[in-house]
Amino acid sequence: KQGNDISCIMTMNSESDESYMFHYPNVDLVKAQAKLMNIPYVEKTTKGMKEEELSDLEELIEEAKEKYSIEGICAGAINSNYQKSRIDRIAKKLKLKSFAPLWERDPESLLKEMFDNNFEIIITNIAAEGLDASYLGADLKCVLEYLKELNKKYSLHIAGEGGEYETLVLSCPLFAKRIKVLKTGKVVDKNTGSAMLLIEEVNFES
Repeated sequence: KQGNDISCIMTMNSESDESYMFHYPNVDLVKAQAKLMNIPYVEKTTKGMKEEELSDLEELIEEAKEKYSIEGICAGAINSNYQKSRIDRIAKKLKLKSFAPLWERDPESLLKEMFDNNFEIIITNIAAEGLDASYLGADLKCVLEYLKELNKKYSLHIAGEGGEYETLVLSCPLFAKRIKVLKTGKVVDKNTGSAMLLIEEVNFES
């Protein structure tokens, strides 16, 4: 909508599920999502150590700049100053523009806009009071009202910006086909109550 062309999609594959910067659950599926959008894909592995992972990100962005002549970076940060400020800093160093089109959007209206535009999104990780492993794989649209209740009760960020939950987009207008999940597993931390959906097999349907 802002008139920018997407030259490539970049993914950092963190070896740590405690990364301050990067999405962890089922991040390997981003490559498939990029293919469904017919957009080039570049990736890099990082150990996910705080601050050190930023050097790895800078290397990946520099690689994309050289390979695809990108002029800017688009990030999905909504309220995380930690993430946005660091991406802005790297962009400035590499003489690139930094875009955050979702920045400070109202989370409820943002999710509703995505649902209105036929985004199908499932929950793949939970780490918040009021959420347990039974919500893994749930359609985000179907649990929005419950998330609003948790926001009032526990100040949960409705869009999960604080890591309360994480998601995977199965279908949206940009995808040529829908991702169909065929086989999953679950990992539950009995000490913290956090849980992750492991997507083991998918296929693609029109």
